[in-house]
Amino acid sequence: MKPKGLLIAVGVLAVLGGLTWWSNKKQASASKSTDTTVKILSMPTDQIQEIRLKNPAQTIDLKKENGKWQILQPEALPADPEPVGGMITTLSALNADSVVADKASDLTPFGLKTPTLDVEVIKKDGKSDQLLIGDDTPTGSGSYAKLANDPRIFTIATFTKTSLDKPVNDLRDKRLLTFDSDKLTRVELAAKGAPVEFGKNNQNEWQILKPGPLRADGSQVDTLISNLKGATMDLSEDEKTAAAAFGSGTKSATATVTDASGNQTLEVRKKGETYYAKSSAVSGVFKVAGDTGKNLDKSLDDFRNKKLFDFGFSDPSYMMVQGVAYTRNGDKWMSGAKTMDNTSVQNLIDKLRDWTATKFAETGGGSAVFEAAVTSNGGKRIEKVTVTQQGNQYFAKRENESGIYVLDSQTVDDIQKAASGVKEAAAPAPAKKK
Repeated sequence: MKPKGLLIAVGVLAVLGGLTWWSNKKQASASKSTDTTVKILSMPTDQIQEIRLKNPAQTIDLKKENGKWQILQPEALPADPEPVGGMITTLSALNADSVVADKASDLTPFGLKTPTLDVEVIKKDGKSDQLLIGDDTPTGSGSYAKLANDPRIFTIATFTKTSLDKPVNDLRDKRLLTFDSDKLTRVELAAKGAPVEFGKNNQNEWQILKPGPLRADGSQVDTLISNLKGATMDLSEDEKTAAAAFGSGTKSATATVTDASGNQTLEVRKKGETYYAKSSAVSGVFKVAGDTGKNLDKSLDDFRNKKLFDFGFSDPSYMMVQGVAYTRNGDKWMSGAKTMDNTSVQNLIDKLRDWTATKFAETGGGSAVFEAAVTSNGGKRIEKVTVTQQGNQYFAKRENESGIYVLDSQTVDDIQKAASGVKEAAAPAPAKKK
């Protein structure tokens, strides 16, 4: 190669090498510049032991004691785990939207000389961080913030400030009863009529113990428990006014629940159209939501089980209906030596399972028109129901129970048709000749 050509080749290589170096550097720089996340606070949530909130109106001190958050200041109150948990989540991983100044000689323009909110986070090791939040940004989409020991000024999202700047009433536990639903063993309710007491049987099912042993509608009892668990303070009315209204109000209901820790009682009274409550679990008298009072204003019959059979979806193994016996044999139903049509038998089972009374009566009467006995739950549950007719009225009675069930005539007709519709299985088709 001629010297001149060689020089040109060397020059081209040098240019190409320079371009490659510059391109790589630019890519690295670009990659670095796209990571704009600036962490303000970062700590494990389980290390946060105390949170102190200061604003011009008040100081709130929250502390974790024996695994539960408590409000220590301005007064001793149990804290609501949900808003406090949200606050902890925010503080444990707090990022800035932007850095507006690496160092500001005057904090006044940002509202940080006298912060609108001062948040101190104290960890288990005793170390603390102090977050100052000032004015909203001109666009209103965020707020200025800084750490007490960091010269930088940040902006944070508006929702971040909102999640931290909470009044005491938002942070306090507003539950009126604090029982453990999973460990509940007794529920008592005094409202309409005689007081009702519920307890669990050996199958962990709710039963009515008082005023007498009766079957309970488990879903209705669960609804009652849910309503008691959800009873909360309405803090829109001050306690003094609520206490006066409670004192002159009419008694609506009193409920007592018993779990592993003991008894808790809630008394509800009505003044005009407003309900007020007093609980043994917390001090004070409070206004409560109207639904709280209405949902407790129930009588014995509201909780009685109107279903005539309890076997539910535990498939029966034996039935005696209108004097005809049916026995399950594997996946077949037999009546003596006859194989029965499974579809027609299943229709009868479904009708018996869903058979429901309209109400209850003190006495029944009349002549027997229908009788069915069902064995289920591996032979452990045996139920027998007898239906009588007196004029145009039908009554039902379960064996070994004192209660009388009132039936709609249409349901009796449906059961009788289902029973008479049970038939033998069709004979198998003859094999085709080859």
